[in-house]
Amino acid sequence: MLIFWIFNLFVLSAVMLDLRVLHRAGRVVSPRNALAWSAAWLAMAIAFAVALYFWQGHQTALEFVTGYVLELSLSIDNLFVFLLIFRFFAVPEGQQHAVLFWGILGALVLRGSFILAGVGLISRFHWVLYAFGALLIISGIRFLRGQHQVDPRKNPVVRLLRRWLPVTDTYQDGRFFVRGWRGNAGLYATPLLLVLIFIEITDLLFAVDSIPAVLAVTLNAFIVYTSNVFAILGLRSMYFAVAALMKVFRFLHYGLATVLILVGLKMLSSDYIHVPITATLGVVAGVVAISVAASVAFPASSNPGS
Repeated sequence: MLIFWIFNLFVLSAVMLDLRVLHRAGRVVSPRNALAWSAAWLAMAIAFAVALYFWQGHQTALEFVTGYVLELSLSIDNLFVFLLIFRFFAVPEGQQHAVLFWGILGALVLRGSFILAGVGLISRFHWVLYAFGALLIISGIRFLRGQHQVDPRKNPVVRLLRRWLPVTDTYQDGRFFVRGWRGNAGLYATPLLLVLIFIEITDLLFAVDSIPAVLAVTLNAFIVYTSNVFAILGLRSMYFAVAALMKVFRFLHYGLATVLILVGLKMLSSDYIHVPITATLGVVAGVVAISVAASVAFPASSNPGS
């Protein structure tokens, strides 16, 4: 149990350094920083595997590497759901980093609990993945048509939850709660809190499938947990790299729209058609690479009149 606390302390320190020092509140994450942090988390995972090799032997290290690659591969779907949620709620770029920070802290607790207690109790919620699959397909079509932004004031989810919870119409400088909004007394939630809730629900749903997959590799709870943590932390940095590159490569959003649709189809058919992880990675990488190559080959004209 002590090793769990030591590992969590290390992870929390790294995430706090990321949030409080390198990415202060309100700052937009640049592509360079996002790619650097993605590489940093990959390097830390490799270093951890090497440490396991000398500490517990070849077999344990191999189980960690296998679990890490498997978890990262399965979590690619989560990356695009993050993109969907932020676009759907029109979250300002400078506030997305803090949402994922708190979302990851919640994910550490949730995934640790699942691994220790098992996933049998939540297997009944597998059907919700179908709803996410359909939503991804619809969102991918909206991306293709350029209809990927939703005004929080008109967001149907915000309007529905406002019936039970007072919610402001606009974001409030990265805060989840505000007092005395527009002269009204009492505590109000902001749309950013709803985004955080959706992020946590998303990780909960994907953990239902990803954790059992890693448990098929090893029953060592520490290895399952650490491979999960390194994967979701690296995925978080990867999200900002993808989101930032969308500004640089003008055709990338078409590629991501295609990926959204393909991932949605994969979710809808997951109980009937088995898609190998390598095939998923290859298709995602291929679609993104083609969209990036097209952007480089046909850059946007700097002359508005051309």
